[in-house]
Amino acid sequence: MAMAQAEELDLVMIAEKADPPVCKIIDYKKFLYDQKKKQKEIAAKAQKVVIKEIRFGPQTDDHDYEFKLKHARKFLEEGAKLKSFVFFRGRSIIYKEQGELLLLRLAQDVSDLGKVEALPHLEGKRMFILIAPIKKK
Repeated sequence: MAMAQAEELDLVMIAEKADPPVCKIIDYKKFLYDQKKKQKEIAAKAQKVVIKEIRFGPQTDDHDYEFKLKHARKFLEEGAKLKSFVFFRGRSIIYKEQGELLLLRLAQDVSDLGKVEALPHLEGKRMFILIAPIKKK
């Protein structure tokens, strides 16, 4: 304690159960600052999950489908998850099968870049499919 007071620093107990107890003379405020800085670096390096969405109608034409497929491929190449859905308006809900076929066709066309996480399922007026990118080695 006398050595810590002479240097105007703090005496911090590292391992209290050791025999004898281990202590260190450090500037405690600087120690806390360094710990926060390390935590921020770890958080910055952590990979964030990005989800991109693509919307279809139940009777989407081939040209529109190809255009949206190109965007879907780009999203998966960037490493983002893809949430694609068919939106049914009014009476178009009777075309559920067409919507499901459209989503399965999309999954088939991007199978080289991503794998299906959730098969097509209906939630309200939307039918969803979730596709995750394949990890590159």
